[in-house]
Amino acid sequence: MPQPLNDRQQEVLRWVGRGCPAGVREGTGHKLSCQALQSRGLVKISKRQGKWSAVLTDAGQYYLNHDAHLPDQPHGRSVSPSRGGAQPFAAPSGQQLNAETATPLPAQRTSPLPRKRAKTVTEQLLEELTEAGGRIVKREASGRETEKWPIRVAAARRSGKIPETKELHAGWCNDGYEIRLVDTPAWRLAVLPPVPVPIRLSTPHPVVKALQAHAQPMALTKAVQGRAFRLVHALLAATQQLGYASVFGTAETAAAPHRRQHGPPHFTITAQSQKCDFLILQEQDRADHIPTKKELADAAKHSWVRIPRYDHSPSERLRICVSGGLQHRAGEWADTATRPLEDQLAEIVQEVGLRGEAAERKRLADLETARQKRLQWETAMQRAKIDYAEAARAQQLASQEEAWRRAAGLAEYITALRLHAEALPDGPERDGAEAWIAWADGHVQRLNPLNGTLRLPDVPEPRADELQPFLRGWSAYGPG
Repeated sequence: MPQPLNDRQQEVLRWVGRGCPAGVREGTGHKLSCQALQSRGLVKISKRQGKWSAVLTDAGQYYLNHDAHLPDQPHGRSVSPSRGGAQPFAAPSGQQLNAETATPLPAQRTSPLPRKRAKTVTEQLLEELTEAGGRIVKREASGRETEKWPIRVAAARRSGKIPETKELHAGWCNDGYEIRLVDTPAWRLAVLPPVPVPIRLSTPHPVVKALQAHAQPMALTKAVQGRAFRLVHALLAATQQLGYASVFGTAETAAAPHRRQHGPPHFTITAQSQKCDFLILQEQDRADHIPTKKELADAAKHSWVRIPRYDHSPSERLRICVSGGLQHRAGEWADTATRPLEDQLAEIVQEVGLRGEAAERKRLADLETARQKRLQWETAMQRAKIDYAEAARAQQLASQEEAWRRAAGLAEYITALRLHAEALPDGPERDGAEAWIAWADGHVQRLNPLNGTLRLPDVPEPRADELQPFLRGWSAYGPG
């Protein structure tokens, strides 16, 4: 017996039964729910000329009328869609449909209904993500099943079944393999205006002029130099209109002709303090190398001689490499059979702007982080000064208590001295004892803190090294 629909699926089913009115459902979650309903034979989805639509099947109308699946209807068996999306299914014997919707049907079918198509791994994954709110973590105990998920996620990305407004992100975390279905960034969905590329350069950009002044600029062959100049000019002109600055780098290139991505930049575009270095490269065609007689002879004579497997020759395809800043779309754009670089310049211009915006956000975030860190350090310094003052007063109190106890002990001893001196006969010995007792009595009076003025002790301004023990990991010389 099929499982009953959950609340979300019932809501979407009712929405389809009302003819899919616009403005009710937002996003693409209802489409994923409709796919689940279609797999149960309750709705029929179609997409013609880019327009998505869904209608109820007989079984779907029956579920709306009776809040239950059609009796004896195997789970997943598809049935024909209702005409107009509202035709009810004939009730079996012993059951009665609503009077308003009951309609006689032709004779019952004699041929079995087609079997339900099994869900693919991608469909199961998307449905599970939708039900879980867009995030799931695979925690299979054995680990073998978990290791398959990176492959399955890659297949889902290639399947074309992920909505255009969604992206599938995945990666390992402490709990297992995390998979998330997130909204596509607005910049990726933006419609980019094309960048016009001039047919000929009448007034080239200053950077292009600097490149043209060299015999073999950017190590490009004559066949592609003209097109490369026009591409660079169009790119610099488009970024200049956006307020970005550009400077000439070098007309040379790195050593290995077929691997020059890490060479010095040919020019640099700066967007909001973010520098983006550009390299214009010429692609290489590879062909199997046919050994010469001399190479064969040398290889047969010397064991260290290696005959190259391929020959490389410059093609007419170009590649633009961008480095510096946080990458968004890509770091390289190249000519392809279906999409030349002229059609990709808009993406490169957007990439420069996105990297500039990311750099500006990071700069502001760093400033805010530094401000917060200084505030925390200043708070720690104030607390350390209070703790230092408390420690200084506590130390002075302990010193007074120690002096008071010492004075009390000496006073007791002086009392014993007086008793002893009174027993002495008059004469020099008694006079000396009384003089000693008089001095000792004054010393005890001066030593006893209770004989002085009692007040809160003054705490001197602490030095940096004196505050350090009270800073709890902060430095007394700055926030660092």
